[in-house]
Amino acid sequence: MKAVGYKTPQAISAPDSLVDIELPTPVATGRDILVEVKGISVNPVDYKIRQSTPPAGAEWKVVGWDASGIVAAVGEDVTGFKVGDEVWYAGSITRSGSNAEFHLVDERIVGRKPSTLDWADAAALPLTSLTAWEAFFDRLDVNKSVPGAARAILIVGGAGGVGSIAVQIARQFTDLTVIATASRPETREFVRSLGAHHVIDHSKPLAGEVEALGIGAPGFVFSTTQTDKHVSDIADLIAPQGRFGLIDDPKGFDVMQFKRKAVSIHHELMFTRSIFQTPDMVEQGRILDIISKAVDDGRIKSTATTRLGAINAENLKKAHAQLESSSTIGKVVLEGFK
Repeated sequence: MKAVGYKTPQAISAPDSLVDIELPTPVATGRDILVEVKGISVNPVDYKIRQSTPPAGAEWKVVGWDASGIVAAVGEDVTGFKVGDEVWYAGSITRSGSNAEFHLVDERIVGRKPSTLDWADAAALPLTSLTAWEAFFDRLDVNKSVPGAARAILIVGGAGGVGSIAVQIARQFTDLTVIATASRPETREFVRSLGAHHVIDHSKPLAGEVEALGIGAPGFVFSTTQTDKHVSDIADLIAPQGRFGLIDDPKGFDVMQFKRKAVSIHHELMFTRSIFQTPDMVEQGRILDIISKAVDDGRIKSTATTRLGAINAENLKKAHAQLESSSTIGKVVLEGFK
């Protein structure tokens, strides 16, 4: 089968940072399904792994953790899917990735692809949807109000991959006032189009920007990027007993800033359930089915904004370089092997 991989972690500018390769087609056993991959999207985790992690026990390492496709085979213990089903998923960081014609994935973390989206538009959503959903409902428990706080959530980085679906999920599945950050005219307009009630500028001090809205201190903050730049402002603006979630890896995070307000801090990693094979691992398949229905009902739209063509090394290099620039709006997608 065709795939894109690498042997040595290095800069994306290196000629062999990503290479078109041929690998054996894997075989589905147990609870695995074998998916013929039709569409993929690229996430920051892709380039972070490519920059840092060599192949383990194999000649090539294949990354990629967003895919849509068709079930080509099922393991003997699979009960939820059959050959021919159209699916979408974000996979597991502990396994070979989806930048391949055929890909093995545990059925418990797979959902049914929205029928109203093509392969590329569908592939834009699984990882980010799972991240935002788990952050809101499993970590921050946004349905439980913070006493005295505004029923509001601040989403830092509203135009990025996670931020752009987080805004939509917050609008469609909660009663929260949604405040999102964006600094460029095009990103501000993009975030407004997704349904944010307020858009503030993260190039300015966030505490002052939120205070100027006149709605009070939000009970929830969800930071998707550059948390280290905003952490002191977040400590200032969040309500006492508020809940703060983050997904990035800030350096020098001073947790003591939040002690006086008794703010709880929650890390979200959507790979946790698959890494540890948690008893509630099947929740990810359920979440994806909820999002799929919301898409087909017209409540959620794809966040795909950049289509780079076929799935190959040349186009994936462009995708990685674009994400590494930290200026991407929405998601970068690719479709089909050629």
